Amino acid sequence: MNPGAAPSGEAALRAIGWPPAGAPLPPGWAELMAAHPRARPARVVGQHRSGYLAADGTGPGASVESLPDWQRPRFPPERRAAVGDWVLLEADRIVALLPRTSLVKRAAAGEHYRLQPIAANVDVVLVVTGLDADFNPRRIERYLLLVRGAGVQPVVVLTKADRPDADPDAARAALVDVIAQGVPVVAVDARDPDSVAALEPWLRPGVTAALVGSSGAGKSTLTNTLLGEQRMKTAQVRERDSRGRHTTTGRALLPLPSGACLIDTPGMRELKPTGGESLAEGGFADIEELATRCRFRDCGHAGEPGCAVRAALESGELDPGRLANYLKLRDEVAVAAGILARRRK
Repeated sequence: MNPGAAPSGEAALRAIGWPPAGAPLPPGWAELMAAHPRARPARVVGQHRSGYLAADGTGPGASVESLPDWQRPRFPPERRAAVGDWVLLEADRIVALLPRTSLVKRAAAGEHYRLQPIAANVDVVLVVTGLDADFNPRRIERYLLLVRGAGVQPVVVLTKADRPDADPDAARAALVDVIAQGVPVVAVDARDPDSVAALEPWLRPGVTAALVGSSGAGKSTLTNTLLGEQRMKTAQVRERDSRGRHTTTGRALLPLPSGACLIDTPGMRELKPTGGESLAEGGFADIEELATRCRFRDCGHAGEPGCAVRAALESGELDPGRLANYLKLRDEVAVAAGILARRRK
C-alpha cells in the first residue's frame, strides 16, 4: 500500500467519509499506515459490548476484534475506538487507531470521573430538540459547550414543527444569544422530506454528522427521513413531559443518500463537561467578554462592586437564566478540569 495515497477501494472508502481524492491525509495517518503495510483501513460503524463493527464501504460492516489493551478494565475509554473512528485491520483484527480529527465526548454519568466518547471524526453535530416540553435553552447551551469544545460545528434542529402548539419563532427568540454566536437554528417536521431538506447544507457528500439530543426529541424519525426508509425504531413520547423511551440503544454510522454519513446516538439526559471546554468558545463569549470589564479580576459575579456582568443583568442586557447556566457550567468545568489535571500527572 502506498501510504501517501488512498488505498484500493478508494471510492468505497470515500462513501463513508475517507478524505476526497487529491486531499491530503490527516496528520499521522500516512506514517501509521506505513508502519502497518499489510493492513487495510476501515471505519468503525457500530459498537457493542463484545467488540466493534467496521466497514470499508457502505455495507453493514463486520465484527472485528479490538486491540488487547482496549479490553483491560482500566484502559481509558477515550483511547479506545469509538463510532466514526478510522482503524487499520489485518484480517478481522484491529491493529491501529488512526489519529482523530475530532472527538465529541462528555464526562460519563455517575460518581467516578470517566470520559465517554460520543462520536469521532465528525464535521457537524445536529443538536435535536422538540418544539414541545423537550425544548430547553439551558440544555441546548450545555450541548453546545460540549460540541464546540470538540472544535465541531453545531446546528440546532428544532423538530416537531408540525405540532399545532409549535412556535418556532418563539423558540428562536429564546435562542437569540445562541444565534448571535453563529449557531444555525433550523425548524423542521422530521417526518417530511421537503422540510428536512433544510438540513442539506450540512449534509453534503463526504461530511460526517452526529445526532445528539434527549430521548423523544425525534432523532430516529429524522434519521429515517434522511435515509429515505424506516430503518430506525421509533416510539411515542409521554404527553405530560414529552419524554421518550430509548429506541436507539447503541451508536451507529449510517451512509446517507446525500453522500454524507450520519452517526445516530442514544438519548442523553445527563451532560457533564469533561474539563477541557472553553466557555467562550462554547457560546458564552459575550459573558466572558463582560467579565473582563469587572473591577476585580477574580470577580465571581455574585454581587461584588464594579461587576460588569451584574450591571448587564440589571440593565436587561443579559438573560438571568442564561447567566445562571453560565455560572453553573463555569463551576462544573472548573471541577472537571481539576480532576482531569490530576489524572494526567
